Amino acid sequence: MSSAKETLHRQWLMLQWIPRHPQRTTARELSERLAAEGYEVSKRTVERDLDSLSAAFPLVADEREKPFGWSWQRDAPAFSLPGMSPLQAMVLQLARSHLQGLLPTHLMDQLAPYFDQASLTLSQVPNRGLASWSDKVETIAPNQPLLPPLVDEAVLATVHLALQQDRQVRIEYRARGSGEARTHRIHPLGLVQRGPVTYLICRFGQHEDIASLPLHRMLSAEAVEDPVERPDGFNLHDFVHGGAMGFFDRGPIRLVLRMETPAAEHLRETRLSEDQVIVADADPDWVVITATVRYTSQLVWWINSFGEQVEVLEPEDLEA
Repeated sequence: MSSAKETLHRQWLMLQWIPRHPQRTTARELSERLAAEGYEVSKRTVERDLDSLSAAFPLVADEREKPFGWSWQRDAPAFSLPGMSPLQAMVLQLARSHLQGLLPTHLMDQLAPYFDQASLTLSQVPNRGLASWSDKVETIAPNQPLLPPLVDEAVLATVHLALQQDRQVRIEYRARGSGEARTHRIHPLGLVQRGPVTYLICRFGQHEDIASLPLHRMLSAEAVEDPVERPDGFNLHDFVHGGAMGFFDRGPIRLVLRMETPAAEHLRETRLSEDQVIVADADPDWVVITATVRYTSQLVWWINSFGEQVEVLEPEDLEA
């Protein structure tokens, strides 16, 4: 970015950050915020900027004590400029990959200009450390990654639209192991992402039972005008965590495990809970771990993953 453009953008950001009287901010605070946005400038440079801006904008400096506090005059008109700060751009860039598949397609299309603006903004940041942040962080799943099944884009767009507008959907669906596709009228209730697979939670016609249908098994989908009839008291979170999809959450329990010492070593750094305690067992090759945790399907899966390296002492009825 040229020096003139950099100065202009820096001053735009400052104008947006300066509060209205009687709130105030200092040159040092503005300098620190600019540094977070990738603009490494001194407090003295910010002070010169403020002096210049106060000649063109209704800014006032409270000089009764140091450091001087700057603010917009109480009756100054609202100041707003279109644009995006480098920090906002970085957050948008990181969020883009996580939003894909969760937001309706037409909403992602509407966000496209903002994602493009984020890329452009980061390409012009003088501090390349901020612009390249997304190249320096990565998130990985602790389990074996699986490729997501292909979902028809038209089906996904229709499902998103129907969910947003609470409309029923006519689908052509092929169940697993079935060579024949069937047509159904369904009431869509919500989407659940479980690993690489996206499920549509719905009711079939007038049936009260709630089903979870993998989107990749839908061959076609057509939204109809009839409104969705939601079951009384239905809550997507409660449905998912109540065990209907293999998940459950039965609240906090006191968990006591007997575990082989090498297998338990990672729990000294990444604890199960704040009150976790690890003590030696009578067998020097084992330890006993006590912690207050939530009794969930994920906990059961985690315990079972250790096989014969772990023994559940409490609670006795834990399904592991």
